[in-house]
Amino acid sequence: MNKQYDLIAIGTGTGASGVASRCRAAGWSVAVIDHLPFGGTCALRGCDPKKVLVGAAEVIDHFQRMHGNGIVGDEPSIAWKELIRFKRKFTDPVSLMKEASFAKNGIDAYHGRAKFRGHRLVDVEGKVLEGRFILIAVGAVPMPLGIPGEEHIIDSTEFLELQRLPRKIIFIGGGFIAAEFAHIAARAGVRVKVLQKGERMLTAFDPDLVGWLMEKFHEIGIDARTNTQVTAIEKNREGISVRVSSNGENKTFKTDMVVHAAGRVPDLAPLDLAAAGIESDNGRLKLNEFLQSVSNPAVFAVGDAAMNGPPLTPVASHDAKIVAANMLQGNHQKPNYLGVPSVAFTIPPIASVGLGEMQAREKGIKFRMQCKKASDWYTARRVGEKIYGFKVLVEDASNRIVGAHLIGPQVDEMINIFALAIRKGLTAEDLKTAIFVHPSGASDIAYMV
Repeated sequence: MNKQYDLIAIGTGTGASGVASRCRAAGWSVAVIDHLPFGGTCALRGCDPKKVLVGAAEVIDHFQRMHGNGIVGDEPSIAWKELIRFKRKFTDPVSLMKEASFAKNGIDAYHGRAKFRGHRLVDVEGKVLEGRFILIAVGAVPMPLGIPGEEHIIDSTEFLELQRLPRKIIFIGGGFIAAEFAHIAARAGVRVKVLQKGERMLTAFDPDLVGWLMEKFHEIGIDARTNTQVTAIEKNREGISVRVSSNGENKTFKTDMVVHAAGRVPDLAPLDLAAAGIESDNGRLKLNEFLQSVSNPAVFAVGDAAMNGPPLTPVASHDAKIVAANMLQGNHQKPNYLGVPSVAFTIPPIASVGLGEMQAREKGIKFRMQCKKASDWYTARRVGEKIYGFKVLVEDASNRIVGAHLIGPQVDEMINIFALAIRKGLTAEDLKTAIFVHPSGASDIAYMV
Protein backbone atom coordinates (compact mmCIF):
# COMPACT_ATOMS: atom_id res chain seq x y z
CA MET A 1 0.00 0.00 0.00
CA ASN A 2 1.46 3.34 -1.04
CA LYS A 3 1.74 5.97 1.69
CA GLN A 4 -0.77 8.69 0.95
CA TYR A 5 -0.49 12.44 1.45
CA ASP A 6 -2.56 15.46 0.63
CA LEU A 7 0.62 17.14 -0.66
CA ILE A 8 4.00 15.88 -1.81
CA ALA A 9 6.51 18.69 -2.32
CA ILE A 10 9.60 17.88 -4.38
CA GLY A 11 12.24 20.25 -3.07
CA THR A 12 12.94 21.96 0.25
CA GLY A 13 13.82 25.51 -0.77
CA THR A 14 11.85 28.70 -0.32
CA GLY A 15 8.99 27.75 -2.66
CA ALA A 16 8.55 24.16 -1.46
CA SER A 17 8.79 25.10 2.21
CA GLY A 18 6.27 27.89 1.77
CA VAL A 19 3.64 25.67 0.19
CA ALA A 20 4.32 22.77 2.57
CA SER A 21 4.01 24.91 5.71
CA ARG A 22 0.78 26.58 4.58
CA CYS A 23 -0.87 23.31 3.62
CA ARG A 24 0.27 21.63 6.83
CA ALA A 25 -1.11 24.55 8.88
CA ALA A 26 -4.46 23.90 7.18
CA GLY A 27 -4.43 20.33 8.50
CA TRP A 28 -3.14 18.56 5.39
CA SER A 29 -0.80 15.59 5.49
CA VAL A 30 2.42 16.73 3.83
CA ALA A 31 5.67 15.13 2.66
CA VAL A 32 8.80 16.80 1.30
CA ILE A 33 11.50 15.15 -0.81
CA ASP A 34 15.01 16.34 -1.62
CA HIS A 35 18.12 14.55 -2.87
CA LEU A 36 20.26 17.48 -1.73
CA PRO A 37 20.75 18.82 1.81
CA PHE A 38 17.51 20.41 2.96
CA GLY A 39 17.22 24.17 2.53
CA GLY A 40 17.32 24.93 -1.17
CA THR A 41 19.61 26.91 -3.43
CA CYS A 42 19.35 30.38 -1.91
CA ALA A 43 20.21 29.44 1.65
CA LEU A 44 22.84 26.82 0.87
CA ARG A 45 24.32 27.34 -2.60
CA GLY A 46 23.18 30.74 -3.86
CA CYS A 47 22.30 34.22 -2.74
CA ASP A 48 22.93 33.93 1.01
CA PRO A 49 26.45 32.44 1.00
CA LYS A 50 27.38 34.52 -2.03
CA LYS A 51 26.43 37.72 -0.17
CA VAL A 52 28.76 36.72 2.68
CA LEU A 53 31.65 36.60 0.21
CA VAL A 54 30.53 39.86 -1.37
CA GLY A 55 30.69 41.48 2.07
CA ALA A 56 34.38 40.61 2.39
CA ALA A 57 35.11 41.87 -1.12
CA GLU A 58 33.33 45.14 -0.26
CA VAL A 59 35.81 45.71 2.58
CA ILE A 60 38.72 45.47 0.15
CA ASP A 61 37.03 47.77 -2.34
CA HIS A 62 36.07 50.32 0.32
CA PHE A 63 39.64 50.44 1.63
CA GLN A 64 41.02 51.02 -1.86
CA ARG A 65 38.51 53.81 -2.51
CA MET A 66 39.18 55.57 0.79
CA HIS A 67 42.94 55.07 0.93
CA GLY A 68 44.46 58.53 0.99
CA ASN A 69 41.14 60.05 2.03
CA GLY A 70 41.66 59.60 5.76
CA ILE A 71 42.42 55.89 5.67
CA VAL A 72 46.07 54.80 5.93
CA GLY A 73 47.99 51.62 6.62
CA ASP A 74 48.64 48.37 4.85
CA GLU A 75 46.01 47.16 2.43
CA PRO A 76 43.84 44.36 3.83
CA SER A 77 43.53 41.06 2.00
CA ILE A 78 41.08 38.19 1.93
CA ALA A 79 42.06 35.02 3.78
CA TRP A 80 39.94 32.78 1.58
CA LYS A 81 39.94 29.66 3.74
CA GLU A 82 38.87 31.66 6.78
CA LEU A 83 36.21 33.43 4.74
CA ILE A 84 34.76 30.10 3.60
CA ARG A 85 34.79 28.95 7.22
CA PHE A 86 32.84 32.09 8.16
CA LYS A 87 30.40 31.48 5.30
CA ARG A 88 29.75 27.98 6.58
CA LYS A 89 28.54 29.40 9.87
CA PHE A 90 25.53 30.53 7.87
CA THR A 91 25.08 27.50 5.64
CA ASP A 92 25.99 24.52 7.85
CA PRO A 93 23.10 24.89 10.34
CA VAL A 94 20.43 25.27 7.65
CA SER A 95 19.75 21.65 6.78
CA LEU A 96 19.44 20.43 10.37
CA MET A 97 17.25 23.39 11.26
CA LYS A 98 15.07 22.71 8.23
CA GLU A 99 14.70 19.04 9.07
CA ALA A 100 13.87 19.86 12.69
CA SER A 101 11.27 22.36 11.55
CA PHE A 102 9.60 19.80 9.28
CA ALA A 103 9.51 17.26 12.11
CA LYS A 104 8.14 19.77 14.62
CA ASN A 105 5.33 20.68 12.26
CA GLY A 106 4.44 17.10 11.38
CA ILE A 107 5.80 17.16 7.83
CA ASP A 108 7.35 13.86 6.71
CA ALA A 109 10.78 14.34 5.16
CA TYR A 110 12.37 11.99 2.62
CA HIS A 111 15.97 12.08 1.41
CA GLY A 112 16.57 10.94 -2.15
CA ARG A 113 15.84 11.56 -5.82
CA ALA A 114 12.15 11.85 -6.65
CA LYS A 115 10.76 10.23 -9.79
CA PHE A 116 7.20 10.10 -10.99
CA ARG A 117 5.61 6.68 -11.28
CA GLY A 118 2.13 7.86 -12.23
CA HIS A 119 -0.11 10.91 -12.30
CA ARG A 120 -0.11 11.10 -8.49
CA LEU A 121 2.70 8.70 -7.63
CA VAL A 122 6.26 9.62 -6.69
CA ASP A 123 9.08 7.17 -6.05
CA VAL A 124 11.85 8.09 -3.63
CA GLU A 125 14.58 5.51 -2.97
CA GLY A 126 12.18 2.65 -3.71
CA LYS A 127 9.30 4.01 -1.62
CA VAL A 128 6.22 5.00 -3.60
CA LEU A 129 4.20 7.92 -2.23
CA GLU A 130 0.77 8.96 -3.45
CA GLY A 131 -0.28 12.59 -3.35
CA ARG A 132 -3.60 14.32 -3.86
CA PHE A 133 -1.43 17.23 -5.01
CA ILE A 134 2.22 17.27 -6.04
CA LEU A 135 4.43 20.34 -6.08
CA ILE A 136 7.48 20.61 -8.31
CA ALA A 137 9.97 22.95 -6.68
CA VAL A 138 13.27 21.39 -7.71
CA GLY A 139 15.09 24.62 -8.54
CA ALA A 140 17.59 24.93 -11.37
CA VAL A 141 20.96 23.49 -12.38
CA PRO A 142 23.73 24.74 -14.69
CA MET A 143 22.66 24.35 -18.30
CA PRO A 144 24.67 21.91 -20.45
CA LEU A 145 27.19 23.77 -22.57
CA GLY A 146 27.72 21.07 -25.18
CA ILE A 147 31.42 21.74 -25.65
CA PRO A 148 34.33 19.27 -25.59
CA GLY A 149 36.03 19.19 -22.20
CA GLU A 150 32.96 20.40 -20.33
CA GLU A 151 33.75 17.92 -17.54
CA HIS A 152 36.70 20.09 -16.48
CA ILE A 153 34.43 22.99 -15.49
CA ILE A 154 33.24 23.59 -11.94
CA ASP A 155 29.92 25.25 -11.14
CA SER A 156 28.98 28.02 -8.72
CA THR A 157 28.17 25.54 -5.95
CA GLU A 158 31.68 24.12 -6.13
CA PHE A 159 33.16 27.63 -6.25
CA LEU A 160 31.44 28.46 -2.96
CA GLU A 161 33.15 25.46 -1.33
CA LEU A 162 36.69 26.08 -2.60
CA GLN A 163 39.26 25.89 0.19
CA ARG A 164 41.73 27.94 -1.80
CA LEU A 165 41.64 30.08 -4.89
CA PRO A 166 43.94 29.53 -7.87
CA ARG A 167 45.96 32.34 -9.44
CA LYS A 168 43.80 32.48 -12.58
CA ILE A 169 40.10 31.82 -13.18
CA ILE A 170 37.99 32.00 -16.33
CA PHE A 171 34.23 32.43 -16.00
CA ILE A 172 32.13 31.26 -18.94
CA GLY A 173 29.01 33.41 -19.29
CA GLY A 174 28.00 37.00 -18.72
CA GLY A 175 25.09 36.98 -16.28
CA PHE A 176 24.67 37.34 -12.53
CA ILE A 177 27.02 34.53 -11.51
CA ALA A 178 29.83 35.61 -13.81
CA ALA A 179 29.64 39.26 -12.79
CA GLU A 180 29.26 38.72 -9.04
CA PHE A 181 31.80 35.92 -8.65
CA ALA A 182 34.29 37.72 -10.89
CA HIS A 183 34.16 40.73 -8.58
CA ILE A 184 34.66 38.52 -5.52
CA ALA A 185 37.59 36.65 -7.04
CA ALA A 186 39.27 39.80 -8.34
CA ARG A 187 39.11 41.41 -4.87
CA ALA A 188 40.71 38.22 -3.53
CA GLY A 189 43.72 38.74 -5.81
CA VAL A 190 42.80 36.34 -8.62
CA ARG A 191 43.50 37.17 -12.27
CA VAL A 192 40.00 36.96 -13.71
CA LYS A 193 38.79 36.60 -17.27
CA VAL A 194 35.12 36.53 -18.29
CA LEU A 195 34.11 35.06 -21.65
CA GLN A 196 30.64 36.03 -22.85
CA LYS A 197 29.32 34.89 -26.21
CA GLY A 198 26.82 37.75 -26.45
CA GLU A 199 27.44 41.39 -27.27
CA ARG A 200 27.38 42.52 -23.65
CA MET A 201 27.22 41.29 -20.11
CA LEU A 202 24.24 41.45 -17.74
CA THR A 203 21.56 41.65 -20.42
CA ALA A 204 18.86 41.82 -17.73
CA PHE A 205 20.03 45.35 -16.89
CA ASP A 206 20.04 48.68 -18.70
CA PRO A 207 22.84 48.75 -21.31
CA ASP A 208 23.98 52.27 -20.41
CA LEU A 209 24.38 51.39 -16.75
CA VAL A 210 26.12 48.13 -17.62
CA GLY A 211 28.53 50.20 -19.67
CA TRP A 212 29.34 52.28 -16.59
CA LEU A 213 29.79 49.09 -14.55
CA MET A 214 32.27 47.76 -17.11
CA GLU A 215 34.51 50.70 -16.21
CA LYS A 216 34.73 49.15 -12.76
CA PHE A 217 35.52 45.75 -14.26
CA HIS A 218 38.45 47.33 -16.09
CA GLU A 219 39.57 49.30 -13.02
CA ILE A 220 39.92 46.19 -10.85
CA GLY A 221 41.60 44.18 -13.58
CA ILE A 222 38.80 41.89 -14.77
CA ASP A 223 39.34 41.01 -18.43
CA ALA A 224 35.76 40.79 -19.72
CA ARG A 225 35.47 39.72 -23.35
CA THR A 226 32.18 39.76 -25.23
CA ASN A 227 31.37 38.15 -28.60
CA THR A 228 33.58 35.30 -27.45
CA GLN A 229 32.35 31.72 -27.86
CA VAL A 230 34.11 28.94 -25.96
CA THR A 231 34.67 26.01 -28.35
CA ALA A 232 36.68 23.54 -26.27
CA ILE A 233 38.40 23.00 -22.93
CA GLU A 234 41.53 20.90 -22.49
CA LYS A 235 43.26 19.93 -19.25
CA ASN A 236 46.85 18.78 -18.82
CA ARG A 237 49.64 18.92 -16.26
CA GLU A 238 50.30 22.58 -16.97
CA GLY A 239 46.71 23.62 -16.34
CA ILE A 240 43.64 24.24 -18.45
CA SER A 241 43.44 25.59 -22.00
CA VAL A 242 40.24 27.30 -23.10
CA ARG A 243 39.78 27.55 -26.84
CA VAL A 244 37.53 30.31 -28.14
CA SER A 245 36.22 31.86 -31.30
CA SER A 246 36.00 35.65 -31.24
CA ASN A 247 35.19 37.95 -34.12
CA GLY A 248 36.35 35.37 -36.66
CA GLU A 249 39.59 34.58 -34.83
CA ASN A 250 40.50 31.45 -32.88
CA LYS A 251 42.37 31.98 -29.62
CA THR A 252 43.51 29.94 -26.64
CA PHE A 253 43.63 31.14 -23.05
CA LYS A 254 45.55 29.43 -20.27
CA THR A 255 44.02 29.26 -16.80
CA ASP A 256 43.98 27.28 -13.56
CA MET A 257 40.21 26.96 -13.23
CA VAL A 258 37.07 27.38 -15.33
CA VAL A 259 33.72 28.23 -13.73
CA HIS A 260 30.33 27.65 -15.38
CA ALA A 261 28.39 30.91 -15.27
CA ALA A 262 26.42 30.57 -18.51
CA GLY A 263 22.92 30.18 -17.15
CA ARG A 264 20.72 27.64 -15.39
CA VAL A 265 17.71 25.51 -16.36
CA PRO A 266 14.98 23.81 -14.29
CA ASP A 267 16.17 20.48 -12.85
CA LEU A 268 13.32 18.53 -14.45
CA ALA A 269 15.06 15.73 -16.37
CA PRO A 270 15.46 13.30 -13.43
CA LEU A 271 11.74 13.51 -12.55
CA ASP A 272 10.47 11.46 -15.52
CA LEU A 273 7.64 13.88 -16.26
CA ALA A 274 6.19 11.62 -18.94
CA ALA A 275 5.33 8.98 -16.33
CA ALA A 276 2.96 11.49 -14.76
CA GLY A 277 1.60 12.87 -18.02
CA ILE A 278 3.20 16.26 -17.34
CA GLU A 279 3.78 18.21 -20.52
CA SER A 280 6.84 20.38 -21.05
CA ASP A 281 8.23 22.34 -23.94
CA ASN A 282 11.97 22.71 -24.51
CA GLY A 283 12.74 21.98 -20.86
CA ARG A 284 9.98 24.19 -19.49
CA LEU A 285 6.80 23.01 -17.78
CA LYS A 286 3.53 23.85 -19.47
CA LEU A 287 1.54 25.64 -16.78
CA ASN A 288 -1.73 27.54 -16.72
CA GLU A 289 -2.25 30.96 -15.18
CA PHE A 290 -2.58 29.38 -11.72
CA LEU A 291 0.89 27.70 -11.89
CA GLN A 292 -0.82 24.34 -12.45
CA SER A 293 0.22 21.75 -15.02
CA VAL A 294 -2.02 21.99 -18.10
CA SER A 295 -1.94 18.22 -18.56
CA ASN A 296 -1.99 16.94 -14.97
CA PRO A 297 -4.16 19.05 -12.63
CA ALA A 298 -2.70 17.36 -9.55
CA VAL A 299 0.65 19.02 -10.23
CA PHE A 300 1.72 22.62 -9.54
CA ALA A 301 5.13 24.29 -9.78
CA VAL A 302 6.87 27.27 -8.20
CA GLY A 303 10.07 29.28 -8.47
CA ASP A 304 12.86 28.29 -10.84
CA ALA A 305 11.06 25.03 -11.68
CA ALA A 306 8.02 26.99 -12.90
CA MET A 307 10.02 29.63 -14.81
CA ASN A 308 6.92 31.81 -14.76
CA GLY A 309 8.51 34.87 -13.20
CA PRO A 310 12.08 36.12 -12.76
CA PRO A 311 14.42 33.45 -11.28
CA LEU A 312 14.62 35.11 -7.87
CA THR A 313 14.02 33.89 -4.31
CA PRO A 314 11.27 36.46 -3.58
CA VAL A 315 9.46 35.19 -6.69
CA ALA A 316 9.57 31.63 -5.34
CA SER A 317 8.12 32.91 -2.08
CA HIS A 318 5.38 34.76 -3.96
CA ASP A 319 4.62 31.69 -6.09
CA ALA A 320 4.33 29.61 -2.91
CA LYS A 321 1.59 31.86 -1.52
CA ILE A 322 -0.32 31.66 -4.80
CA VAL A 323 -0.05 27.90 -5.20
CA ALA A 324 -0.92 27.15 -1.57
CA ALA A 325 -4.04 29.31 -1.86
CA ASN A 326 -5.07 27.56 -5.07
CA MET A 327 -4.50 24.11 -3.65
CA LEU A 328 -6.42 24.86 -0.46
CA GLN A 329 -9.31 26.84 -1.92
CA GLY A 330 -9.41 26.01 -5.62
CA ASN A 331 -7.86 28.02 -8.43
CA HIS A 332 -8.57 31.68 -7.79
CA GLN A 333 -5.20 33.45 -7.45
CA LYS A 334 -2.70 34.30 -10.17
CA PRO A 335 0.88 35.43 -9.66
CA ASN A 336 1.61 39.12 -10.03
CA TYR A 337 5.22 39.94 -10.86
CA LEU A 338 4.69 43.68 -11.27
CA GLY A 339 7.52 45.61 -9.67
CA VAL A 340 9.86 42.72 -8.87
CA PRO A 341 13.31 44.27 -8.33
CA SER A 342 16.53 42.58 -9.40
CA VAL A 343 20.08 43.23 -8.22
CA ALA A 344 23.47 41.95 -9.32
CA PHE A 345 25.76 42.20 -6.29
CA THR A 346 28.79 43.45 -8.12
CA ILE A 347 30.79 46.17 -6.37
CA PRO A 348 29.11 48.57 -6.73
CA PRO A 349 25.78 46.80 -7.25
CA ILE A 350 23.51 47.34 -10.25
CA ALA A 351 19.73 47.22 -9.83
CA SER A 352 16.60 47.27 -11.97
CA VAL A 353 12.82 47.21 -11.62
CA GLY A 354 9.99 47.67 -14.08
CA LEU A 355 10.37 48.42 -17.77
CA GLY A 356 13.59 49.20 -19.55
CA GLU A 357 13.85 52.09 -21.99
CA MET A 358 13.50 49.89 -25.09
CA GLN A 359 10.65 47.86 -23.52
CA ALA A 360 8.69 51.01 -22.78
CA ARG A 361 9.17 52.29 -26.32
CA GLU A 362 8.12 48.94 -27.81
CA LYS A 363 4.94 49.06 -25.71
CA GLY A 364 4.17 52.52 -27.07
CA ILE A 365 4.31 54.14 -23.63
CA LYS A 366 4.94 57.87 -23.68
CA PHE A 367 7.33 58.73 -20.92
CA ARG A 368 9.94 61.16 -19.74
CA MET A 369 13.31 59.89 -18.65
CA GLN A 370 15.89 61.07 -16.17
CA CYS A 371 19.32 59.61 -16.87
CA LYS A 372 22.54 60.76 -15.27
CA LYS A 373 25.95 59.47 -14.32
CA ALA A 374 26.06 61.05 -10.88
CA SER A 375 29.59 60.34 -9.69
CA ASP A 376 29.80 63.92 -8.41
CA TRP A 377 26.84 63.48 -6.04
CA TYR A 378 27.53 63.31 -2.32
CA THR A 379 26.38 59.68 -2.01
CA ALA A 380 29.21 58.57 -4.30
CA ARG A 381 31.87 61.10 -3.28
CA ARG A 382 31.47 60.31 0.43
CA VAL A 383 32.73 56.76 -0.14
CA GLY A 384 35.11 57.52 -3.00
CA GLU A 385 32.99 55.65 -5.56
CA LYS A 386 33.38 56.73 -9.18
CA ILE A 387 30.44 54.67 -10.47
CA TYR A 388 27.02 56.03 -9.53
CA GLY A 389 24.08 56.76 -11.79
CA PHE A 390 20.47 56.17 -12.68
CA LYS A 391 17.88 55.97 -15.40
CA VAL A 392 14.25 56.46 -14.29
CA LEU A 393 11.19 56.29 -16.56
CA VAL A 394 7.98 58.17 -15.66
CA GLU A 395 4.80 57.81 -17.71
CA ASP A 396 3.59 61.13 -19.11
CA ALA A 397 -0.14 60.59 -18.69
CA SER A 398 -0.21 59.19 -15.15
CA ASN A 399 3.10 60.49 -13.75
CA ARG A 400 3.67 56.97 -12.43
CA ILE A 401 7.07 55.31 -12.24
CA VAL A 402 7.30 52.62 -14.92
CA GLY A 403 10.98 51.72 -14.68
CA ALA A 404 14.03 52.43 -12.55
CA HIS A 405 17.64 51.43 -13.17
CA LEU A 406 20.37 52.26 -10.66
CA ILE A 407 24.06 51.62 -10.16
CA GLY A 408 26.29 52.60 -7.28
CA PRO A 409 26.52 52.49 -3.50
CA GLN A 410 23.31 51.59 -1.64
CA VAL A 411 21.25 50.98 -4.78
CA ASP A 412 20.47 47.43 -3.67
CA GLU A 413 18.33 49.08 -0.97
CA MET A 414 17.15 52.12 -2.94
CA ILE A 415 15.66 49.96 -5.69
CA ASN A 416 13.12 48.62 -3.19
CA ILE A 417 11.52 52.06 -2.94
CA PHE A 418 11.08 52.18 -6.70
CA ALA A 419 9.73 48.61 -6.63
CA LEU A 420 7.12 49.64 -4.07
CA ALA A 421 6.23 52.68 -6.19
CA ILE A 422 5.67 50.54 -9.30
CA ARG A 423 3.72 47.84 -7.48
CA LYS A 424 1.46 50.34 -5.69
CA GLY A 425 1.11 52.82 -8.54
CA LEU A 426 2.89 55.70 -6.81
CA THR A 427 3.73 58.79 -8.83
CA ALA A 428 6.92 60.75 -9.24
CA GLU A 429 5.32 63.43 -7.09
CA ASP A 430 4.73 60.88 -4.32
CA LEU A 431 8.45 60.11 -4.27
CA LYS A 432 9.46 63.77 -4.50
CA THR A 433 7.34 64.73 -1.51
CA ALA A 434 8.32 61.74 0.65
CA ILE A 435 10.61 62.61 3.55
CA PHE A 436 13.64 60.31 3.66
CA VAL A 437 16.60 60.23 6.03
CA HIS A 438 19.35 62.63 4.99
CA PRO A 439 22.08 62.02 4.08
CA SER A 440 21.23 58.60 2.65
CA GLY A 441 20.91 57.00 -0.74
CA ALA A 442 17.14 57.30 -0.51
CA SER A 443 17.41 61.07 -0.13
CA ASP A 444 18.69 61.14 -3.73
CA ILE A 445 15.47 59.68 -5.10
CA ALA A 446 13.63 63.01 -5.29
CA TYR A 447 16.32 64.19 -7.74
CA MET A 448 16.07 61.03 -9.86
CA VAL A 449 12.41 61.42 -10.82
